[in-house]
Amino acid sequence: MITDEHAERFTLLRPLLFTIVYEILGSATDSDDVLQDSYLRWAAVDLTTVRDTKSYLARLVTRQALNALRAGARRREDYIGPWLPEPLLLDERDPAADLVLAESVSMAMLVLLETLTPDERAVFVLREVFGFDYDEVAAAVGKSVAAARQVAHRAREHVQARRQRFTPADAATVERITGQFMAAVSTGDTQGLLALLAPNATWTADSGGKAVAVRRPVVGAENVAHYLMRLFRKLGSTPELRIETINCNHTPALAVHRDGRLESVYLIEMAGDRIANFYAIRNPDKLLAATVPHRISR
Repeated sequence: MITDEHAERFTLLRPLLFTIVYEILGSATDSDDVLQDSYLRWAAVDLTTVRDTKSYLARLVTRQALNALRAGARRREDYIGPWLPEPLLLDERDPAADLVLAESVSMAMLVLLETLTPDERAVFVLREVFGFDYDEVAAAVGKSVAAARQVAHRAREHVQARRQRFTPADAATVERITGQFMAAVSTGDTQGLLALLAPNATWTADSGGKAVAVRRPVVGAENVAHYLMRLFRKLGSTPELRIETINCNHTPALAVHRDGRLESVYLIEMAGDRIANFYAIRNPDKLLAATVPHRISR
């Protein structure tokens, strides 16, 4: 039976629980489903047996998230083209001051986490992002404390080896570069665009075969610049098209609407004061998450 106390405790922690699950799954839609299932399981718990609600619920949602991640492994193997995490539309009230939180939900970090095993991903998120004790982490992933420490060490080394060695740009710089990018592609200023791109800039598009998009990443500043010029020239000649800037994954993102329907979301990853990566989400199933704002927390 769902009591008021069950509901109050879960609701208070929901932003944190959602963030844990989203970072494990990379899907806001699946995360909402996991939280709904976890809430029903939580409703059956005798609260007198719960000593630490936060730890208990984190363990509960992590186990459900791992089940969902493993169940969806085959879907990802059969996926057409590159697979990218779902863009996360954030509630504008969410502060960007928490740099650890901001980096942990960035598209770049989520893409990196995709290279970990399910256990490594869950352990890394719980330990490195949320700071849970090893005994709490071990209980959440069903391992001994010693095994959890080993998994955490492997995951940490893996992430550090692949994390780009640069200081993330501040919000003001990202906003300024995004504005310069829009000015360059809107006016056909190829040289101006090239000046904004890192030498190895990459464009990666996720359509799942359900929308028109390149199925292999476009690599190199010149190749990306020419591709973008063709793309935005086409967009500029399309009637009933509207482009706006939204807050996705703690960074400005371009949302393209056609006839009032969200058609694409483009996220920009900075390397210093240059654009290192573009992530284009075109799969309509994944764009649903970019129409409803979520609150996140650490």
